[in-house]
Amino acid sequence: MTTTTLAVLVPLLPFLGAAAGLLLGRTAPGFVRPLAVLPPLASLVLAALVAVRQGGGPVLDAHTELTPTGSVPVELALHIDGFAALVAILVAFVASCVQIYSTGYLRHDPRYPSYAALVSLFTSAMLLVVYSGDLIVLLVGWEVMGICSYFLVGHYWETPEARAASLKAFLVTKLGDVPFLIGLFALATDAGSFRITSVLGTVASGGLHHPTVVALLLLAGVAGKSAQFPLHTWLPDAMAGPTPVSALIHAATMVAAGVYFVARLLPVFEASGAAMLVLAVMAAVTMTGSALAALAQDDIKRVLAYSTIGQLGYMTGALAVGDRGAAVFHLLSHGAFKALLFLAAGVVIHAAGTNSLAAMSRMRGLRDRVPDAYWTMTVALLALAAIPPFSGFFSKESVLGAAEHAAGGHAAHVPGAAGRLVLVAGLVTAVLTAAYATRLWLLAFHGRGAEVPDHGRRPLTMTVVLWVLAIPSLAFGGFAYRALPGWFDGRSLAPTALTSVLGTGLAVAGGLLTYGVWQRTTRNLVSPPLGAVAAHPGADPGRVEAEAIATHTPAYGDIAYAPDPADPGRVLLGPLHRHAAVGFHLDAVYDALFVRPVRAGASLVRFLDREVVDTYVGAAGALPRLLGAAVRRAQTGNVQTYVSALLAGTVVLAVAVVLVATGA
Repeated sequence: MTTTTLAVLVPLLPFLGAAAGLLLGRTAPGFVRPLAVLPPLASLVLAALVAVRQGGGPVLDAHTELTPTGSVPVELALHIDGFAALVAILVAFVASCVQIYSTGYLRHDPRYPSYAALVSLFTSAMLLVVYSGDLIVLLVGWEVMGICSYFLVGHYWETPEARAASLKAFLVTKLGDVPFLIGLFALATDAGSFRITSVLGTVASGGLHHPTVVALLLLAGVAGKSAQFPLHTWLPDAMAGPTPVSALIHAATMVAAGVYFVARLLPVFEASGAAMLVLAVMAAVTMTGSALAALAQDDIKRVLAYSTIGQLGYMTGALAVGDRGAAVFHLLSHGAFKALLFLAAGVVIHAAGTNSLAAMSRMRGLRDRVPDAYWTMTVALLALAAIPPFSGFFSKESVLGAAEHAAGGHAAHVPGAAGRLVLVAGLVTAVLTAAYATRLWLLAFHGRGAEVPDHGRRPLTMTVVLWVLAIPSLAFGGFAYRALPGWFDGRSLAPTALTSVLGTGLAVAGGLLTYGVWQRTTRNLVSPPLGAVAAHPGADPGRVEAEAIATHTPAYGDIAYAPDPADPGRVLLGPLHRHAAVGFHLDAVYDALFVRPVRAGASLVRFLDREVVDTYVGAAGALPRLLGAAVRRAQTGNVQTYVSALLAGTVVLAVAVVLVATGA
């Protein structure tokens, strides 16, 4: 079988699995789980074969014209280089883990068939984006992911939180997609083709007429899809969806698409120094602001959501300094440990007896209850904090090393200011990342919340997946920084001495400071009182999540929870805490700038429609009705009345004739 055929099958198999799952979900429910798990596993095997055959060598290009357009052609094209080959493996790997995990997590969910089918479709769409060599075909996958995220985030549609979160995710990402679409058409107009190879050739020859405008239009779509400032506000609210969906969105699909798109078309952005500087500012604000917000969150999934935003900021920062190898390296590393963090959080949520929006202040005694989640999440948090030798250390240091290189003015097409901005923001974020990672670990597994009963063992599929993901979270970075340069642009990804010492030192300082504050504030504290707790041994975690959200109460009974007074985030942030906890009021700003004016305009239009337009329309109908009523009254059917009216009319006409004649 040729490499091209294998590559076509990689996105096709999950698509076919999604279609079959939707068709057989009601008539043959026994086939739902195999149809959910086997296609992504097969895609993983095929993607690995494609990567082996591609081997980081020459780009694999294949294309066929979809339909004659008469102008700019649209082609079904493949463009597989080292970046695409490795990212496809990540997508298929994480999707397979999520599907296997979900067979246990949502085992009793009545909507599991549609959920599994949408996850497969989500996977297929992302793989299409990764392998596509045509921008219009890429756009199809880009938009299919948007609609899949809408349905999956709103899986628990009975709750207002899930409905609002799904609408917000859809609308905010579409806000960025409008200028993104315009930018794609402008790019294709200059290149005369939607083919990525043609576009890159046009850029190399200087044929891009308005590079700054095109790059900024494309960045709007990237900011929405990859949750970068200022279009990042949808991602924390999207935690209202099932936890495995969060893992899929944050680790391998949706938010990764924007970073991958910029990496694929980086020369387009490098053609404009202004665009690179805007990208650097966006990355710096995103990573530092999200890290501060993460330090103030009480909900474990919102901490991880802001963490994702910050790590994506590192990736866009690497792109802003012109090193797409470092960006994709961190994308691969982050995909493994972030999927592990979310899936471990699902186990913690079930064990803590809280809903999917799991407050860490409500957790206590979870270290011994869920040892698998404890140890694997510890590995993932160390990778997140970039502590050597975990994978996050090597990938994050490659970003900081690239920023240091650009800050010295050694990177072509990159302003030195962009490098300095990314470097400073990256080092500040390293401190904050270690601080909120340590805080999450302390509050979740060593917290002072209310004790809840053991709810039974988690399904084996959930715990096995955690250990599988722990392997790359621990070991991937150590060999990847040596092997990946041959798959990318050949640039070294090895940690540099200065940024390694600074980054690791700051991370260790942030973690130790948080631990010290936590120890000081936990002295002489007593545990909060316990309320009446109803145990549910062996409960299904997915149903616990759904029922808890639907009733707006903690799952498994009424528990007298109290906020954890030992929260080090409050001490570290001080007066900034209340602002960081609500995302620095960006939602309120957007509400004042956009939502309220739109609602006011809608109210005005409704008033004009009802009171003005409807009045004229009503009057236009009422006048003929009144005239008809007057004429109807004159038609009495009485002959004497008609003769009297005739005589009266004759007299009036006679008088009128006499008056006219006299006047003449």
